[in-house]
Amino acid sequence: MNRNIIIAAFMLLITIALPAQEKKEENFPVRGFAIQAPAQKGLDAFVKFIETELAPAHFNLLILRVDFNYAFETHPELHDESVLTKEDVKKLVAVCRKHAIHIAPQINLLGHQSWASRVGKLLEVYPEFDETPHVQFPEKYEWPNADGLYCKSYCPLHPDVHKVVFDIVDEMLDVFETNLFHAGMDEVFYIGDDKCPRCAGHDKAELFAGEVTRIHNHLAARGGRLYIWGDRLIDGKTTGIGAWEASMNQTHRAIDMIPKDVFICDWHYDYAALSPVYFAMKGFDVAICPWHKADVAVQELENLLRFRKQSPVPMSEHFAGLIHTVWSGNEQFLKSYYSPDIYEKAKEKGESDAVCLKTLIAEFKKMDE
Repeated sequence: MNRNIIIAAFMLLITIALPAQEKKEENFPVRGFAIQAPAQKGLDAFVKFIETELAPAHFNLLILRVDFNYAFETHPELHDESVLTKEDVKKLVAVCRKHAIHIAPQINLLGHQSWASRVGKLLEVYPEFDETPHVQFPEKYEWPNADGLYCKSYCPLHPDVHKVVFDIVDEMLDVFETNLFHAGMDEVFYIGDDKCPRCAGHDKAELFAGEVTRIHNHLAARGGRLYIWGDRLIDGKTTGIGAWEASMNQTHRAIDMIPKDVFICDWHYDYAALSPVYFAMKGFDVAICPWHKADVAVQELENLLRFRKQSPVPMSEHFAGLIHTVWSGNEQFLKSYYSPDIYEKAKEKGESDAVCLKTLIAEFKKMDE
């Protein structure tokens, strides 16, 4: 028998005999969309958007920033004035279930407990949870400022904070009928403050890791999974990424202290950073998260496919997917998405979450074909 035929036959047998886990799909398992939960008046429009835009493009994960926009029964003192009711949420649950879209409600935990000169609902009602009560809000907020105030944090070592927080987390999971929860955890600038009677002197990485682990363990006890933004786990100085998309206050070392089944949402909006490789090498499932620049989103999508194709198992499987993020209000986003005039002006400007999403949907369609 010809030697080349023997070699070819041998290689064919090896290929057939390869274990299933050695064969990597070119596609990826998570197509996600992250946005502020709609106001009650915009609920039906958003349900229609899910039905007509996300479902046909085979999105299978919806991260909804609910925060305090829900009529909590466990802590009614914490909800805002105009909120979603249980009946409203069930409309979202129904349309997502119909199209096999998993929902991960989000409440910002630890950081993002204020914005500009306005305190968030948690610290408004429970000011004793404030990590930095000595930092007062200015009448007119500016950045940078002498206090380093971006957003307030709650104190992760306060003995009463988790009883309150976990009550509303559990209520979110129950009403959304899900086992996925997004805790935010991004842009935490206030942690381990020197004037905090509980946190002063503690290692900031250990404090951050402790809070992630505490939330993770609470969810895991009821069969849930924790999603967080990944910026606090990246060394902003060594990478050059800086203080916003990475950490400059030493929390990055927490990456080696938290459970490996925490799902990392790695956001970079102005360029296609390669940090997903870092998370995957550390053993975490990671999704790449673009926002408002379509060319960057396409590059990140290409990176995702390349990372999955070129990496060995199990690392390739940790590149879980892509989650498109929206940081305008829900109603504002839908207006820019559907209004031709607004859309075209945004397209000319080159920065638009609506343009970015439509670009990604077109790319997904090519992949599906």
